[in-house]
Amino acid sequence: MASVKQIQVTFDCADPERVARFWCEVLGYVVPPPPEGFASWGDFNRTLPPERQGSAFACSDPSGVGPRLYFQRVPEGKVVKNRAHLDVRVGTGLVGEERLAALEAECARLVALGAVRGRLLRADGDNESCLGMQDIEGNEFCLA
Repeated sequence: MASVKQIQVTFDCADPERVARFWCEVLGYVVPPPPEGFASWGDFNRTLPPERQGSAFACSDPSGVGPRLYFQRVPEGKVVKNRAHLDVRVGTGLVGEERLAALEAECARLVALGAVRGRLLRADGDNESCLGMQDIEGNEFCLA
């Protein structure tokens, strides 16, 4: 029997800390404490060579259940659709108008944080409604 592995989801981005803090707000995640001996991540960052300062940031589920999210700076911008995306499940167990209301309420909250609303895909008999969105750097995700 194979062992269960923990996973980390990694995002390529231009501004790791900004994107990480956005996802903390979306998911209720937290920024882990800085390494021992540093009062803040800023203090730690200033000890790095200039080319590595601000190059990565992470956040995690405070309950320890969800995967750690890691954000790394890359030189190129996003140019095509993501090959994978996160589904933020806000309508679990809800159907019809009740589900749509939950999706719209969460969409409004996330747009206020800088997300961009995409297309609403209505229930089709096989799948329930979901709402496409983009984070603050254009990475696609769905409210489901």
